[in-house]
Amino acid sequence: MKPHAGLFYSVLDLSPILEGETAAQSFKHSLNLAQHVEKWGYHRYWVAEHHNIPGVASAATSVVIGHIAGGTSTIRVGSGGIMLPNHAPLVIAEQFGTLESLYPGRIDLGLGRAPGGDQTTARALRRGLGSSGDTFPADVGELQSYLSKAEPGQRVKAVPGQGLDVPIYLLGSSTFSASLAAELGLPFAFASHFAPEMLHQALEIYRSHFRPSLQLEKPHVMVGVNVFAADTDEEAERQFTSLQQVFLNLIRGWPKQLPPPVDDIHKIWSPVEAAHVDRMTRCSAVGGPESFKGQIESLLEETQADELIATAHIHDQAARLRSFEIAAEVFREIGATGS
Repeated sequence: MKPHAGLFYSVLDLSPILEGETAAQSFKHSLNLAQHVEKWGYHRYWVAEHHNIPGVASAATSVVIGHIAGGTSTIRVGSGGIMLPNHAPLVIAEQFGTLESLYPGRIDLGLGRAPGGDQTTARALRRGLGSSGDTFPADVGELQSYLSKAEPGQRVKAVPGQGLDVPIYLLGSSTFSASLAAELGLPFAFASHFAPEMLHQALEIYRSHFRPSLQLEKPHVMVGVNVFAADTDEEAERQFTSLQQVFLNLIRGWPKQLPPPVDDIHKIWSPVEAAHVDRMTRCSAVGGPESFKGQIESLLEETQADELIATAHIHDQAARLRSFEIAAEVFREIGATGS
């Protein structure tokens, strides 16, 4: 569903594993969230590839996409993203060709060039056998060749996949993928929900260098935002402490399962750590409905995004659903008023 003024709003989910729970429970929570946001008018539901992180269950991203797509009926489902250097392009073409064949017209293929984990994990993923971040442009081109109509004499074909034209999106947190997305005429999603430093530079490069393609006539900018909406500012800020703890644990080198919120985050971090987390979470909207709306309007004014892709590491499932419900109401209101 697209609001009146043209704003798309979507979801990015890492299937967070809650402290004391299992991946199996995370997948149930993710499907439950997907079924709700489908009713609330969200445009797409993406899951992300990460590896060797105790709090993230979406490592086998294509499998999770199939789980979500099979339990929904209209919302687009895809990857935000597949870390292409971890995989042979042919394998990804076959996987997404299979998904598109099962759920026609609903599958997105978002691509990133990071490993989705540390270097030791990257080596365990066999990244030393040819693909790397440096080969990303060539890998994208090869993948496109497997999903488009076969060329005369093409010896290797993706079956299924060839000719299905699964839409490709490029993801990034720097100017590299912004430049490549512009050159290839692909939609571009910026990972501002955890790495906002180069947001404006990347968007300027993407928009100013964009070349129309068969997939896309004009630039399409997607901006990641952490959404922590609640019935009161105080409750939203309390729920936000779960995400703050996630980043704090990453800074300290101790990634863990998603912790419950705390009443006073300042008791568990230093001022230096607080400043670091604040920088990483700058693209966040945290508050009750009115203050949340003001923050979203500011982000849209700042970025002129065509689409917001919302994520929320909220420990309590009911609170997580409520956050996305309030966010949907705000997105619709902003779209209807043309803000």
